[in-house]
Amino acid sequence: MHPRLFTVPAFDLFGSSHGPYSLHTYGVLLAVAFLLALWLASVRARQAGLDAQRVTDLGVWALLAGLAGAKLLLLAVDWRYYSSNPRELLSIFQSGGVFYGGLVAGSIAAVIYLRRHALPGWLTADVLAPAVLLGQAVGRLGCLAAGCCWGRATQLPWAVTYTDIYANRQVGTPMDVALHPTQIYESILASLLLVFLLWLTPRKRFHGQVFVTYVALYSTLRFGLEYFRGDAARGTLFGGVLSTSQFIALVLLAAVAFLTPYLFRTQRVSAATAPAAPTTEA
Repeated sequence: MHPRLFTVPAFDLFGSSHGPYSLHTYGVLLAVAFLLALWLASVRARQAGLDAQRVTDLGVWALLAGLAGAKLLLLAVDWRYYSSNPRELLSIFQSGGVFYGGLVAGSIAAVIYLRRHALPGWLTADVLAPAVLLGQAVGRLGCLAAGCCWGRATQLPWAVTYTDIYANRQVGTPMDVALHPTQIYESILASLLLVFLLWLTPRKRFHGQVFVTYVALYSTLRFGLEYFRGDAARGTLFGGVLSTSQFIALVLLAAVAFLTPYLFRTQRVSAATAPAAPTTEA
């Protein structure tokens, strides 16, 4: 793939060279993912009758916290490697991190913001869930370009093979090996799940349904995708039976199973706010 869009010489004001400057594909696509997610959150906030500016500000704080959380969880699960190779710490900025770390940190930031600005929590969560998925779908393409989050070796015709040594130096991507394009798998699945959530929104029966559906379905998809991942150094549990992400997926599924009946009882969408049934003209 192409971890760098382009590289140019870098000079200071006095004309002294400071080595090449590279514009990383991952960073560009991550910025695009953030902007698209914020745009969708703003559009859906207006459709839901919420303050679009407040929801956009919430999205910014949640995205920044999510980015930090993804990197911190990556450090946690790979602590042995990074503690033994401290010079590699900067490489975490060239990888996607662990998404679940971002989901947890972003959710905490969102709860704090919601309480401070008195936004309706579960309705706002329903608005943001599809925006997060849009960001994931685009952001995983950045992972593909950077070489992080790679898959297991495979002989399938759609396998990807990395040949840029820069990706290997930055995130340890295997070179000249046909791999499952797990980044593309997740991008496609996230896009399909996004379409489903947009379909579900006007049909939901309680506030929070879109959000818990997102968590449940993404956790299920991610649990399965982990079997195709090849970057095992991210961490495993129970003697290698589960990856860290699979364990977190099971915890989130249990949380959804507990939370959904409560939301169904307490957050029912009233007839006054339910979308009108479609009509046909004679």
